[in-house]
Amino acid sequence: MLRLDLNCDMGESFGRYVVGTDADMMNEITSANIACGFHAGDPSVMRKTVRLAVSKGIAVGAHPGLPDLAGFGRRRMDVSPEEVHDMVTYQIGALQAFVRQEGGNLRHVKAHGALYNMAAVDRTVAKAIAEAVYAVDPTLVLFGLAGSEMIHAGRRTGLQTAQEVFADRTYQDDGTLTPRSMAGSLIENPEQAVKQVLQMVKEGYVTTVSGKKVAITADTVCIHGDGTQALSFAQMLRAALHKEQVLVQTF
Repeated sequence: MLRLDLNCDMGESFGRYVVGTDADMMNEITSANIACGFHAGDPSVMRKTVRLAVSKGIAVGAHPGLPDLAGFGRRRMDVSPEEVHDMVTYQIGALQAFVRQEGGNLRHVKAHGALYNMAAVDRTVAKAIAEAVYAVDPTLVLFGLAGSEMIHAGRRTGLQTAQEVFADRTYQDDGTLTPRSMAGSLIENPEQAVKQVLQMVKEGYVTTVSGKKVAITADTVCIHGDGTQALSFAQMLRAALHKEQVLVQTF
C-alpha cells in the first residue's frame, strides 16, 4: 500500500492566540511545520501551536525562514553560508525548547519561502541548512523539494530526507516550482490540485506548465493552510487518497 505524509505550514500569526484554521487543519494533516519567529510567529504563538500539535499527536517540525517579517520570508536575501547555518540553528533551537517543554519531540525541519527555494537550486545554501540541522540533531528528518539540491545535501550530510511535493503549485520543466511572481503559479481549482497529487503519488510524475511529464517522488505533500478553502481542500484530498487506497501517515 502506498503511504503519504500530509504537512502544513502553521503558527504563522502573531499575538497570544493561534488564528485561522490551524486547529481544524491539524485534524487532517500528519505533520506541522511551525514558524520560528523570523518570517512569522512569535514565542506565544509558537508555544500555542506546539501544544496543539502535541495534543493531537501531529509530528512537529521547525519551519525556519529568512529574517523578513515584512516580506513574510518570501523575498530573497544575500546571505552567506555561515549566516544561513546560524539562523537555521537559532530557529530550530527556539522551537525545540517549546516542544520539549510541551512534552513532545521535534521530528523534522522544513525551510520556508525564499530560503526553501534558494536551497532547492543552490548547493551552498542547501549544504548550510543540512549541516545546521545535522549539528542540532542528526535524527531530524529534512524536508525538501523533491529531487532538489536540498534533498541531495541532506543525504550527503547523513540526514534522513523526505521529498516534498505541492498540491496547489505548478511546476517548471526542471522540477522547480513556478515562482509566485509568475502567472499560473497557483492551482486554484481544488479538483485539479487533487488530480495533481494523485498523479504524483500513484504515477510518479508531474505535468509541468508546458505540458511536459517530469518524474517525481512524493514522500510528503504540502497543503497550504492560509487559503479560503484550505480546510475543505484538505478534507477533499484525504477522502480522495482514502478512495485510492493511499495510507496517510507521518513520514
